[in-house]
Amino acid sequence: MHIIVCIKSVIIAVPEGAAIRSHDSSDLNPFDRPVLETALRLREAWGGRVTALSMGPESSISALSEATAMGVDRGILACDPALAGSDTLATSTALAAAIRKLAPFDLVLFGTRTADSDTGQVGPQAAVLLDIPLVTLVHSIEPRDTGLHVERTVDSFIERYELSLPAALTIHPGSVQPRNIDLGRIGAVFEEQKTEIWNIHDLELSPELTGDAGSRTRVRSLSKAKRQKKCEFLKGSPLEQADELIRRLAASGMIG
Repeated sequence: MHIIVCIKSVIIAVPEGAAIRSHDSSDLNPFDRPVLETALRLREAWGGRVTALSMGPESSISALSEATAMGVDRGILACDPALAGSDTLATSTALAAAIRKLAPFDLVLFGTRTADSDTGQVGPQAAVLLDIPLVTLVHSIEPRDTGLHVERTVDSFIERYELSLPAALTIHPGSVQPRNIDLGRIGAVFEEQKTEIWNIHDLELSPELTGDAGSRTRVRSLSKAKRQKKCEFLKGSPLEQADELIRRLAASGMIG
């Protein structure tokens, strides 16, 4: 079984609102660690290999190095100036191109979201571009002869799916506890730096489909949210208080 895990290096330090990616201001997305753990457990149980794939600047190598220290077999970074400014669609396009290049594959795993942008769009978009089935928020995976049996919990109901392969899954962050990494192993991996770097020519991607040119999302402005607290006690009996509360909610348009 060939499992591809898509991970991201996220910004952990944003001084004065400036989103600057560097080795000392970014880290592996915390929602991706359970995904890596899931892939490694599947490999331990069923054999095969695990490839970690990311897209971003060279500072993203540190996230792939952590994945390698956890035990993945191969780390690949899609890195090219043409990829800068990618929105989720352009990112999904680049990742899908890299995944095709890594074929044959059986399973593509994603986190549910990232700690910096928090969109949760890349996994589903990549699955559509690859034309493979997708189940989100998965917390249980059981390989079968004909594919996979997976489960997820939505609105307190357990949903079970049978999937043919290849397929894509987003993994619920609470599904598994990521393993601890030996410090010696981390040091050795960072010294070896075996991460492969692919540019858009390696991915056979047109510049028009990547980066700012291939993005359909535009951020018009950014501003800090204004937090205001206002507390008012309603007077009268409980019934009078309830009537007044309903009147105010209706007047504000919050209820019909």
